[in-house]
Amino acid sequence: MFLKLLKYGLLALFVTLLFIFLIDLWVQTSTSEQIFTSVEEMPKNKVGLLLGTRKMLRSGYINLYYSHRIDAAEQLFKSGKIEFILISGDNSREEYDEPTDMKNDLVERGVPENKIYLDYAGFRTLDSVIRANAIFGQEKFTVISQPFHNERAIFISEKKGLKPIGFNAKDVSNRYGWKVQVREKLARVKMLLDIIIGKQPKFYGEKIEIT
Repeated sequence: MFLKLLKYGLLALFVTLLFIFLIDLWVQTSTSEQIFTSVEEMPKNKVGLLLGTRKMLRSGYINLYYSHRIDAAEQLFKSGKIEFILISGDNSREEYDEPTDMKNDLVERGVPENKIYLDYAGFRTLDSVIRANAIFGQEKFTVISQPFHNERAIFISEKKGLKPIGFNAKDVSNRYGWKVQVREKLARVKMLLDIIIGKQPKFYGEKIEIT
């Protein structure tokens, strides 16, 4: 009996891992042509959608995902590849404000404040990309984040009928970011389920024109 249960358990594990692998592969291959790593090869877009993340880690060190995204957004703006930056992140608590942190750092680097728009309700990637269209009126935009995050954001966007491209911020080494990479594999499964059931953003709200 034990060996039979072990056999079925291993089979179930194999099928689950295969399912996760196939979803991951689907997301990678279906978005590869929309993602760029070279500023020179980037098409121009009116708006860059900068996806938020926390600035500081619990250890007290700067979050490299954060700092590399700031670098990438600054680079795109100053090279003329985007005219405006829409920062979408989590501000669910008074003491936690991803969009404002990112805006302040970009302004310090010379990006004009009037070229930056904030979306405080970007609690998840799905919320960020849907709200970029539904609230801020953008059908075509440039997603700015790490490669794995861009892939997921563009996959969601295309399934919602949008036309995004992505610019890859510098990634983080496997030693530093392996936990994020593992979580990402599982996030892609949840993402697919959310798309199937028609999951909507937590909040919508009044429309904001980017001009």
